Amino acid sequence: MLAALRKELQLRCNEQTDKNLKTLYFGGGTPSLLAGGEVKMLVDEVAKYFDFATDIEITLEANPDDLNAVFLREIREAGVNRLSIGTQSFHEADLRLMNRAHTAGEAEDSIKRAQDIGLTNISIDLIYGSSGMEVWKQNLQKTIALGVPHVSSYALTVEPKTVLAHWVETNKVAAPSEDLQNEQFHYLSDFLKHNGFEHYEISNFAKLAYHSRHNSAYWEGKPYLGIGPSAHSYNGAEIRSWNVANNSLYIKSLADGKQPAETELLSEKDRYNELLMIGLRTQKGTDVNKVKTDLGDEFFARLLSDAKEKMNDGFLVLENNHLKIPEKHWFLADGIASDLFL
Repeated sequence: MLAALRKELQLRCNEQTDKNLKTLYFGGGTPSLLAGGEVKMLVDEVAKYFDFATDIEITLEANPDDLNAVFLREIREAGVNRLSIGTQSFHEADLRLMNRAHTAGEAEDSIKRAQDIGLTNISIDLIYGSSGMEVWKQNLQKTIALGVPHVSSYALTVEPKTVLAHWVETNKVAAPSEDLQNEQFHYLSDFLKHNGFEHYEISNFAKLAYHSRHNSAYWEGKPYLGIGPSAHSYNGAEIRSWNVANNSLYIKSLADGKQPAETELLSEKDRYNELLMIGLRTQKGTDVNKVKTDLGDEFFARLLSDAKEKMNDGFLVLENNHLKIPEKHWFLADGIASDLFL
């Protein structure tokens, strides 16, 4: 697999015209299954084709049970300066419900261990809607006590063919309550803001200077290059591509000197809908001038016309040429945005 990743990078490095790399992200699957030395090899390989910005953000996604002291030291030496940890919860019952491999103790210890060796730019994932309000409050209090500067938080969903789906179908556990999730989402936002966090995207909260620069680039529609099975890429305009998910097919294609990717040419309608979808999830909102510049006066006029009713009802506001959803309505953001899609 490592040889295939290196080959793909070699074949595709010129797709990015800007060679000054500002962020590098090891995500998807479980990157922490790599050895520390393998992470270093991949960082060094990327450095052959790109110039690293002096303040480059290099993030690695990890499960708590993979973050032993040796691995943490090795990835720090490799250049990783930000961790995104799949904590999910600090409570055993929640973790069992989500079929997670790590324990509550490992969830807490992995954060402390990373901090002890100097990896303090840490984001954790937290899932709401899995337990009652008191447990949710305890999860958030533990987050503050641990000094975590970034939180990504999502509602518990029941995915088909999972253990949780079976438990719901057999009435072993109740299906997630949307009313409870709504309540916990708003408590999450108020609690973290009270503790110095900015709610800068629907699911993301950060203290000053700890925003995810990598994910922010996605939401701003900037180009990115994805390497590896299932990885997606975007040229910042009309071309999107994605690699095959099957590891064997991915490796075989590259061994044959072929790119294991499919490509899609986005229509103007696709690009319009995406500008709304990603922009309306953020605190900044969708830049209406970008709609006008990228797609023309017709799309610009259509957006302002279609948004008028929701603006009158208070579900949208237009400020500084950005169309945005007031934060009190963010729990409904997907529905609000989809109503504007063409």
